[in-house]
Amino acid sequence: MHWGLVVCIALSWWSREDLGPLHERTGYVVIAILVARILWGFAGTPYARFTQFVRSPRTTLTYARAALHGNAPRYLGHNPLGGWMVMALLACLALLTFTGWLYTTDMFWGYGWLATLHEATAWTLLALIALHVCGMLWTCWAHRENLVKAMVTGKKTAPLEQDVV
Repeated sequence: MHWGLVVCIALSWWSREDLGPLHERTGYVVIAILVARILWGFAGTPYARFTQFVRSPRTTLTYARAALHGNAPRYLGHNPLGGWMVMALLACLALLTFTGWLYTTDMFWGYGWLATLHEATAWTLLALIALHVCGMLWTCWAHRENLVKAMVTGKKTAPLEQDVV
């Protein structure tokens, strides 16, 4: 699902000025992936479940402070900041696809405020993606781990005693 979103978002961005069939179709694929990911967040594998990686604000702030000081613990799943980033990305994608879909309806076609909201949400998504990539690169560097390889293979480095499950 992750790499499918990457491809669809890239194609949607590339076709943003056209607003033709490619932009619309990739938007519908994003909706399908989004629905599947939300369902997977409740019924998927342990590390994909929201209950496993959405941490409390206190835990997240504690982790952020530790990360700033260079001593953040390694998590086997998403770390607390990564978990909240997943939620922010999903929420942004939900708003983006919803506004895009509304724009295809007769009732909302041509509304300037909707087009502005859709475009602003797309730029917000790009900012979140940039933060996401920076966080992933930082985590790779901090824990000497290839997370891109782990996303492709589904296997991370074996857990150590001090790792957080």
